[in-house]
Amino acid sequence: MSFQMYILYSQTFDQYYVGHCADMEDRLYRHNHSGSKSTKKAKDWALKYVEVFQTRAEASMRELQIKKKKSRKYIE
Repeated sequence: MSFQMYILYSQTFDQYYVGHCADMEDRLYRHNHSGSKSTKKAKDWALKYVEVFQTRAEASMRELQIKKKKSRKYIE
């Protein structure tokens, strides 16, 4: 099983969201259908970037690495 670190973008709110998961298709569906507290305000989340890892720990570490930068410019 592989895990993904992903970046989503909402054009409505001009916002990015960084997360990780095991099933990207299901996770994107849940983001767009109020399945996440952080993303329920928009319904137009689009996948912009994905990295694949062997373990959940690696995907989570990469997610935190990106979030710690606190930089939209870095994400873009």
